[in-house]
Amino acid sequence: MKRSYSEQPLINERIKYPKIRLINVLGEQLGIYSSSDALQLAVKEGLDLVVISDKSDPPVCRIIDYGKYKFLQEKKAKEAKKKQHHISIKEVKMRYKIEEHDYKVRLNQALRFLQSGDKVKVTVIFRGREIQHTNLAIDLLHKMAKDLNPYADIQSSPSRDGKNIIMILSPQKK
Repeated sequence: MKRSYSEQPLINERIKYPKIRLINVLGEQLGIYSSSDALQLAVKEGLDLVVISDKSDPPVCRIIDYGKYKFLQEKKAKEAKKKQHHISIKEVKMRYKIEEHDYKVRLNQALRFLQSGDKVKVTVIFRGREIQHTNLAIDLLHKMAKDLNPYADIQSSPSRDGKNIIMILSPQKK
């Protein structure tokens, strides 16, 4: 797949600015040069002229080995991606008429999800005319939030979503 001209980085002959601020390989500022003079300096050293910041006035260019520069940029991006933690939402579903043992199973599931750093969406499902008993479901969700209090914070309090009532818990900050 070939990149369009506008997507390609500004290096060597592609730099069309009349004046640029030049930085050498060691990171020392050399001053303001014309693009052609700066390119001649880079070629003389056997390196590339690369635009580092085109937002400033005049644009900042550096004399570096572009292949090595690109490799280091990709390496930094990879490191940053490694350090990111992806948080997903796990769901625990139950009915408002739940037995104690089943409730404890759901509680342990939620606890396991919270300890692995995920958010938990607790859903109480209604069927048919059961929707009249929303207060029992809200009480059940508050009980679950109280039981998980040392491990979770309520991100969104119990709210109605169609024939369900949902609450979202997020893991407590350490």
